[in-house]
Amino acid sequence: QVQVVESGGGLVQPGGSLTLSCAASGSSFAIRDVTWHRRTPGKDREWVATLTDTGGTNYADSVKGRFALSRDDAKNTVYLQMNGLKHEDTAVYYCTVRDLKWVNYWGPGTQVTVSS
Repeated sequence: QVQVVESGGGLVQPGGSLTLSCAASGSSFAIRDVTWHRRTPGKDREWVATLTDTGGTNYADSVKGRFALSRDDAKNTVYLQMNGLKHEDTAVYYCTVRDLKWVNYWGPGTQVTVSS
């Protein structure tokens, strides 16, 4: 079993930055890839970015050039650096960790609010 916890959300002004963390823990697991999604009330869940098993990164067009993924394998943690935040980035951000058995584990989410 893998536990996933997101952190780092909060209130930030437009144009500001936040770094979200996605920490995975458990016994005898290995991470295949990590994906960030976000959800705003009244809207469908939106894919944000994925860190692939080969270390590649993919970003949604809405965040490309502003968001960046990085990882710390020693801590089993993936970071989502978010710069140039906009009102429309306001959402609950969720992290999904997929293991080598193709099982997805979701965290409870962290709220990001962009407001002046």
